[in-house]
Amino acid sequence: MEDHLPPGLLVACVVVGATTDKLKEAYQKHLQERRSDFPVLEAEVLQVHVPPFVSKEKTTDSVGPSAFGRVQRRRSFIKKKERPAVPPGDSSPGGDEATQDISVPKDIDLVGLPQLCFPGGLTVWSEPKEPSFHFLVFTDVFGNQTHGVVLQYCKPVQLFQESFRQQNGHWSKASMLYTAYGVCIISKYPYYNALRDCLSCLLSQLKHCRITELDQRMKEFSAKLALVPIPPPGDLHLVFNLSPLVIVLPSREDKHHPVVDLDIHLPFLCFQTRELLQIITAILAERRIVFFSSDWARLTVMAECFMIYIHPLQWQHPLVPTLPHQMLDFVMAPTAFLMGCHLSHFEEVSAETDDLILINIDDGTVSSSSSELSDLPAVPSAAAECFRTRRRGLQLHYDLEISQQGGSTAVNELRAQRRLWQQRLNWEIQNITLELIVNIFRGVADHLNYEHRVFNSQEFLKSREPLDQPFYKEVLEGHIFHIFLKDRLNRKMDAYTRMEQSTRSEAEWRLKVMIDNLRRPTMKEMVRRSSSSENCSPKRMGTSLPNLREERPLGILRHTSVIETPLKIRQKHVKQFKLPDFHPHLSSQYVQDYYTDLVGLLGKAISFTPRENSYLLARYYYLRGVVNTMCTRRLDALSDFQNLNHTDVEIFPAELVRALVDSLQHEEQEQVDRRPELKRLVCRVKSSETGEVTVQPTDDHVKKFKMPKTHMPLESFVKHIQESGIVRDVGTIHRLFDALSVGPQKEVDPNVFRLFYTFWKEMEAEAQDVHLPAEVIEQLNNNECVYKISCSVKTNYGVGKIAMTQKRLFLLPDGRRGFVDITKFRDIVEVKISSAQFLLLRIPSLRIKSNLKKEVFEANLKSECDLWSLMIKEMWAGRKMADDHKDPQHMQQALTNVLLMDTVVGCLQSQKGISAASKLAYYDRLKHEVPSAVPKTTSDTLKHRINPSLHLPSQQTVDVLLYTPGQLEKSDIDGEGNPKLWCALSHGRVVVFDAASWSMQQNGIQVGALRLSCMLGLDQEQVWIGSQDSTIYIINACSMSCHKQLTEHRGEVTDLVLEDRQDAYSQTLAYSCSLDGMVIVWDVSTLKMRRQFHLSCHKLTSMQLYNRTLWCCANDCIMELRKTGAVQRKISLLQDPTTPPSPFNGFIVYLERDQIWTSHVDSSELCVWHSGNLEKPAQRVQLPDSARVSSMLKVKNQIWVGCRSLSENQSGMVGKIFVVDVAQAVVEKELLAHTDSVQALCSAEDRYVLSGSACLDGKIAIWKVE
Repeated sequence: MEDHLPPGLLVACVVVGATTDKLKEAYQKHLQERRSDFPVLEAEVLQVHVPPFVSKEKTTDSVGPSAFGRVQRRRSFIKKKERPAVPPGDSSPGGDEATQDISVPKDIDLVGLPQLCFPGGLTVWSEPKEPSFHFLVFTDVFGNQTHGVVLQYCKPVQLFQESFRQQNGHWSKASMLYTAYGVCIISKYPYYNALRDCLSCLLSQLKHCRITELDQRMKEFSAKLALVPIPPPGDLHLVFNLSPLVIVLPSREDKHHPVVDLDIHLPFLCFQTRELLQIITAILAERRIVFFSSDWARLTVMAECFMIYIHPLQWQHPLVPTLPHQMLDFVMAPTAFLMGCHLSHFEEVSAETDDLILINIDDGTVSSSSSELSDLPAVPSAAAECFRTRRRGLQLHYDLEISQQGGSTAVNELRAQRRLWQQRLNWEIQNITLELIVNIFRGVADHLNYEHRVFNSQEFLKSREPLDQPFYKEVLEGHIFHIFLKDRLNRKMDAYTRMEQSTRSEAEWRLKVMIDNLRRPTMKEMVRRSSSSENCSPKRMGTSLPNLREERPLGILRHTSVIETPLKIRQKHVKQFKLPDFHPHLSSQYVQDYYTDLVGLLGKAISFTPRENSYLLARYYYLRGVVNTMCTRRLDALSDFQNLNHTDVEIFPAELVRALVDSLQHEEQEQVDRRPELKRLVCRVKSSETGEVTVQPTDDHVKKFKMPKTHMPLESFVKHIQESGIVRDVGTIHRLFDALSVGPQKEVDPNVFRLFYTFWKEMEAEAQDVHLPAEVIEQLNNNECVYKISCSVKTNYGVGKIAMTQKRLFLLPDGRRGFVDITKFRDIVEVKISSAQFLLLRIPSLRIKSNLKKEVFEANLKSECDLWSLMIKEMWAGRKMADDHKDPQHMQQALTNVLLMDTVVGCLQSQKGISAASKLAYYDRLKHEVPSAVPKTTSDTLKHRINPSLHLPSQQTVDVLLYTPGQLEKSDIDGEGNPKLWCALSHGRVVVFDAASWSMQQNGIQVGALRLSCMLGLDQEQVWIGSQDSTIYIINACSMSCHKQLTEHRGEVTDLVLEDRQDAYSQTLAYSCSLDGMVIVWDVSTLKMRRQFHLSCHKLTSMQLYNRTLWCCANDCIMELRKTGAVQRKISLLQDPTTPPSPFNGFIVYLERDQIWTSHVDSSELCVWHSGNLEKPAQRVQLPDSARVSSMLKVKNQIWVGCRSLSENQSGMVGKIFVVDVAQAVVEKELLAHTDSVQALCSAEDRYVLSGSACLDGKIAIWKVE
């Protein structure tokens, strides 16, 4: 179990220096050669102190810690054990030199440590040197890092007693020689400042410490640090006293973020902005980088700061920021690396090796060992300019900050004040550098295909500014970017993702162009582009088409849009927790007392923390659980981790909990069986162990899009089209396959695919170069895009070019600036091809009749006539479908079909192309095959349709819908105060819409992997979601993240209801039920289970609270319950001897009218029960032409019923909604809602009803309530 414990602050403490033999040898050589200086000594490991510091036999198995901290995998290290040289008069332990076998952690290599502790060499001096610190980074072959902080301090040494001279009983200073010793603290975490402070405290003891006491002092010092736990990710910092200083351990921001315990503004003091960006570029481009400085400490500090700057990207190559002179040959390595050398080796390294990036920290310069830095590409200009502007706003000098403040005589008070300023500055710099990374890689997600894990690098490069492309061409090929892509494809929710999403509104117009409008510029974008290029020569107007694609600026980042918006930096509210004071002496009882005190302090912190502050509570539970685990209090640890699971599952240590469960003794297992909450946790852990056996390994590769080389059947064609990013919808790809496939085997030739892809991309490039006169742009809407422009043709409106947007056709006359509106698609009455007489020839012409114009528009489109006829008919049919069904996505799909038609005709270039393109005319064919007329009742009631599966390759079933009202007190700038619609799709995916604009706000919150069955909104701050996997997931409505879970149910969670509070002082209670009949009552503020009871029924499916009375519906009965769970009244299935009873599948309690409405499986009627007589229904309401009821909803004095039609009607709408008048118990309206069965209903403040359908339709309809 110790292997799963998080490491503590100290892994090992090593003392390094010269042995007595080496000192004697150096001194004798010095006397013989009569030199003024001493030779360089070889440093060796003198002492190694590693946990455990108390032997197991001294600890009690019941309550004491099993290993005085954490026991890691160990290996043996043999060092000499010798009698140290001491001055006369000091007692010396007897005994000859021997060897000592020391057990050290397996991943620590002590062989090269002495050289790293004395990178400049070790010698003897006649004068003492000032103590100094420097920092180390150790990287193993797997890339795991360990960190070290080294203290070098001088001690006097006397080598021969007879060489000492006494004057008046005192030792002569002339006889004193000095050598340095190194103390290195090794830790798994980069707590550089904290460990340096710890060594500073140790230094004050070492100055007055005898050599004979050194081993004990070091052991006691190491033992204290070994007791210190590491704070969990979050805003809880740990504080402990190490006289005379107070040491602070800052926590990580989240589990993906590194520890920041450095003054990360130091590179800003050493380098100008240009050099900072050059270094960041060199790191991202994975160059061979060497830092130089005359101060060893600066090397690691600078390297680690730049590692923080590029987060969440991670350096994947050798990192040796402190390189001793004996290891200089490391810079000859042919692969990428980042190393640090003393400035004295600058010329030597520069001369010996080519293509190195040389960074002089002391001078603030960046150079190359082979040539100038011309081959190092520049950071993208817009991102660099934004970074430059942010840097100018930084306050980097602490003295300026405190210039108006008075002094303080308390050292720790001054340190705390300085630390607070540094934390704020660090946080600001982290946000600025993160913004730089986001600005550099913004838009990467738009070129990812998540289903096939493909990154279309060529299309991403085309979307960048031409001057920025050399940077991307080099960076995109690196391993750093490859790992970054893996995280994006895995939908990792880290700081990058959060900032990219929160600042996406700045590029919202560009995102709309790229996704919603198929990469065509809107009129608004044309205005921006023309205004920004007024002073530029229009050189692109006469350039050929291929060059247009290379030179067009499509970068999402713009100079103005990036730097004009102020950076929003979230204020961090840090809480500090003080650890118990250390006992001055080392003993097993002291260790027990320390952990007991720590558990007690954590218990007090938990009791004094408000239940609403679950984020802080989670950190306390985590720490107490870890401490209890170290003390082998397994049951207490499991209880803490169970509470942690309720408060923040993000930091839940699953592996440690699994190890705890596996280590339970027989007596402990019996106690677990008597504690229900622990029993549930243990059962869940064991069930997850058995379930993991069948889990397939996660696909973690990243592919680049490549053209196919062989003939493609349908499945392969679908895959390649989706990878290319052209079309995602599977149905559309199937129709495209029919258009492009040839031969009896129905395969697509790879050359045809290449031609199709090339034409599609050329059309996109051509569309970017459309320049419309200002007079035309003024006549069009801001969101209109030009999708197709014809050649100059003769029309009855004059000669000109016909242009098509998503709304209309218009003519651009030749020879004059102007705009002639032809027609809007919704106004078209007829489209047909005729022929016009021209001399002896008859030229095909296209005739378009509009209901707003008497004159028929006619254009002699010649060879383009058939294509334009197909496209206009498809747009016309799509517009009519969108208007009839109030679903704008039909128009978007029609646009896609039209562009595919144009591309197919372009790549095939024959009459065969027209025939192939006609197979893509989906809406035109649908208009003739299926009557699209929507009944007037449906049309009048229907307000709008939205598609929650918009960004998915196929439609998903809408399982649950939830509407949460808006919050007037919140700012509406970011839409946070708007109402929201939560939609649960298949396989645990949750999509969130802004219910004010019906725009998608969050396109994928993943909660589990199974079907979600119910949702409940609480206090406008959180949403509870019940899943088929028996878990209740709790989503924070502000951060849109799921960090809490309730896991007490053993079966599918089928319903959630909220009890109204009786008064302002009462607790808010929520009820949940599961399919196995279990009902649990929750305290919402604490997430504690107040009570539970089990109902004897078959498949409990839903609940309702009415006047504080709980009603439950199961397949075989409906029950009214007391709060204790006792059944008050019960409705049983009617027994009919002729037919088996139909189980209940839904109910509505309507006690204002003394009624209970029920629906049944495979039944087309509703039963109305009178509350005074539950023996048989008082009324029955027939639902005409319905197979089964799937959902019911009470809205005002109506009951809305969603079901599936018994027979498919002409329009293909099989999902029906019946609106039943409660007073008359009759069907008031019959609405044809969806092309698949209605799965979910929810109400929006009784003004609208929203319905979701199964996967063949997969859309949400919004209905008006009358």
